[in-house]
Amino acid sequence: MEKRAIIAALLMAGLLMVYQLWFVPTPPPQPVSTPQQKEQKHGPAQATAPAQAPPSTAAVPVPPKEPPPIPEHQATIETPLYIAKLSSYGGRLVDWDLIYRGSKPMVVPGELGPLGLMVSRDGGPPKAIAFSISPESLKLPKGGGVGEVKLVGEDGYGLRATQTMRFHADSYVVEHDIKVENQHSVAQRADISLTWLAPVEWPKGKETPAFQGQHPARAVKVVSGSASREDLAKLATFRGPGEWVGLESEWYLSALVPKSGGFQIVEGRQTEANAGSQKPTEIAEVGLRATLPLLEPGSSWQGQVLTYVGPKEYARLRTVGHDLDKSIYFGGFPIPQAYGGLPMEWLAVPILRVMDFFYAHTGNYGIAIILLTVITKVLFFPLTIKSMTSMKAMQALQPQINAIRSKYKNDAQKMQQETMALYRTHKVNPLGGCLPMIVQIPIFYALYVALSVSVELQSQPFICFGRIFGVHLWICDLAAHDPTYILPLLMGASMFIQQKMTPVMGDPRQAKMMLFMPVLFTFMFLNLPSGLVLYWTLSNVLQIAQQKYMERTTGRLEKRAQLPKKA
Repeated sequence: MEKRAIIAALLMAGLLMVYQLWFVPTPPPQPVSTPQQKEQKHGPAQATAPAQAPPSTAAVPVPPKEPPPIPEHQATIETPLYIAKLSSYGGRLVDWDLIYRGSKPMVVPGELGPLGLMVSRDGGPPKAIAFSISPESLKLPKGGGVGEVKLVGEDGYGLRATQTMRFHADSYVVEHDIKVENQHSVAQRADISLTWLAPVEWPKGKETPAFQGQHPARAVKVVSGSASREDLAKLATFRGPGEWVGLESEWYLSALVPKSGGFQIVEGRQTEANAGSQKPTEIAEVGLRATLPLLEPGSSWQGQVLTYVGPKEYARLRTVGHDLDKSIYFGGFPIPQAYGGLPMEWLAVPILRVMDFFYAHTGNYGIAIILLTVITKVLFFPLTIKSMTSMKAMQALQPQINAIRSKYKNDAQKMQQETMALYRTHKVNPLGGCLPMIVQIPIFYALYVALSVSVELQSQPFICFGRIFGVHLWICDLAAHDPTYILPLLMGASMFIQQKMTPVMGDPRQAKMMLFMPVLFTFMFLNLPSGLVLYWTLSNVLQIAQQKYMERTTGRLEKRAQLPKKA
């Protein structure tokens, strides 16, 4: 009996040792400093962290087991539209230079860009997976179709992640096919995320001329078909379903689009402490996050995501779909919401399409703007004639109107009755000169908006003679102001001539004050994009031509009316 008791005690002690060695979790080892350590601390803000999943009886704590270290590798992707570099740490983009109106960097290492595929557990900080990457070079010539880069890695807890990134020669879209497999012997849960970071305030001295226009100023998302945007400095915490989320400037967009279910869009800000006496850096983050279902041993989860990093060209964004075209903010015509408002997209989009059509046939956006302006003036010419005829009639009645005002200056009601009777006698509509112009105002405003938001005009020349002493001569960029200020001065001169030719109505003192408007507008237009100033100047010139035509036509009719009748 004693021998059996001793053997039983030894067996129980051995079993206890085996259980502690193999089944009791040990605390994870302290991570060694690696190149991706900075990215790991940029995980989603604590306020955006998901609630922990309810414990499952099938899930038990999983001890960590660090995978063999994989040195960082980079893959280079070259297409006619961009040159990109992809890191094996998380599969993050470390470079993305657009080949669009010159070279445009969309990623600035350490400041602006994505973190790649991150995995987190139990609300802990996300961790980048060290992938093997293949191939390490991919070149897609024009019309070269599609190429793939495959990344495979483990998170140290038995989850094996495979990310296949698909690049297109003729698109700024990258497709991500993500597969997560549980290779452990127990069921487990985890979250995965794809996040983009941007500084709320761009560091002074780091924004080079080549980077103008690409630095994001707002976060934008589409939820339930409606777009909303917020300045990075005012970005609030958000997590929920949506069509896509991204960072935008006026002309460029970096967006993450969930193609499969299970993803939620995430927005937030966090503060990063800096070494020394520097003040903390505030970081804005947007991204996608998915809570994986309970993965049994041997089971897997799959998801699909799109990344768009490129210019906000309306036609291109419409081709991609997923409501990415809503990243272009056309605004609305200033009509009170009680009357329904007037979305400028209804008018500005057709104008953009017509302008692109002219560019496709002329190869010059300046000429396209000229043709667009001419067509607009021709279409509204009947309304312009009606407006100018009404103003001429009002001008002819002005002496009689002034006499009535003088006679009944102390009786406003009688003055109004006599004035309206005069209009009825001569069949003149006092609003006849205004109504045609009111109809045209939304169209003109839509033209202004369309030209304002058009990235297509960037670095596009109109009449360019080159550079002298570092200054462009004459208009070498329709999206920039005229460096010689010749075009704004021509606009002011044309506006002054137009004011002098317009029939004077009402108080002459007000007419004299209106002559100061060209001076005011000239100063306003000095630093506006040349494309807008070109449109406004040509519109004034065509208006002057129409007024001269009307004056000659009216003069001939008056001379014919004065000829004596033949006996």
